Amino acid sequence: MTELKFEELLEAGCHFGHLKRKWNPKMAPYIFKEHNGIHVIDLQKTIVKADEAAAALKQIAKSGKKILFVATKKQAKDVVSEMVKTVDMPFVTERWPGGMLTNFETIRKAIKKMNSLDGLMKDKVFNSISKRERLQVQRERTKLEKNLGSISDLTRLPSALFVIDIQKEHIAVAEARRLNIPTFAIVDTNCNPELIDYPIPANDDASKSIAAILKHMVEAIQEGLNERMMDKEAAKEEKEGTEENSSEAPAKTTRPRRNRAPKADPDAPKAEDKPAEKKVEE
Repeated sequence: MTELKFEELLEAGCHFGHLKRKWNPKMAPYIFKEHNGIHVIDLQKTIVKADEAAAALKQIAKSGKKILFVATKKQAKDVVSEMVKTVDMPFVTERWPGGMLTNFETIRKAIKKMNSLDGLMKDKVFNSISKRERLQVQRERTKLEKNLGSISDLTRLPSALFVIDIQKEHIAVAEARRLNIPTFAIVDTNCNPELIDYPIPANDDASKSIAAILKHMVEAIQEGLNERMMDKEAAKEEKEGTEENSSEAPAKTTRPRRNRAPKADPDAPKAEDKPAEKKVEE
C-alpha cells in the first residue's frame, strides 16, 4: 500500500470544499481556512483519516468479508466501478434500491430471479417460445442486471459500507447505521461527519479527488486479500508437513520372544535314583 502524499491530494483538488453558506458546523475541525467564500479542507487531517480508514478496510478484507461501495453520482460512477472490480467487491452505481440492507431477503429473491432468467435464456426451449415473450424476458433481465448486476455475488449482508457523498446516499447510510454496519465515506464540508464511523474529509464532487482517495482504499483492500491468501498457503503447507511427518514415523517394533527351557517331566527318574555304575577292576 503506497503512502498517501500531500502533493497528490493537492493536485487532485481534494482540498476544495463547498461555499461557506452551505457548510456544516460539525466539519469545523477538518477545515483549514476560508478562501474567497469557499472552505479549504485541511489535507493533513485528510491523510490521517484516510490511513485510519485504509487500515480498517484492510483488516475486513483480510478476514474474508465483503465491503459494499455506493456511488450513484455521475462523477463517481465510472471511477468506482473500474477500481472496485479489481478487488472483486460489490458496488452500487445506478440507483440505491430502498431496503437493500434492511430488507435483504427481498433483494436476494430478485437476484435468484435474475439467475433463473439466465438459465432460461441458455435453455433450448427459450428459442421455441414466441418473439414477444423472448423480448419480455430479455428486458426484465436487462433491468435486473442494471440494478443488481454488481451485487449478484453478495450472499449475505456486507461487513462494511463505503459511500461517496453521504448527502446523496443518505438512505444507504441510514440503513447501515440501523443494522450497525461500519460506514466509511468521503465527507465534504456540507456533510455531518458524526454519521460516519470512518469519515475522510475531502472533496466528493471532483472525479480526480474521488479517484485519489479510492485508490488508497483499494490498495489497502488488495493488501489484505494478499495477506489472507498467504496465510491460507502457509496453513496448507504446515498441514501437509504434519501429515508427512506422521506417515514417516517408524512403526512400533515388537520384542522377539525368548525361547524358554522345556519343563521337566515329573515322572522322569532323578539323578540320585540312578544305580551307580560298577567300577571296572583292573
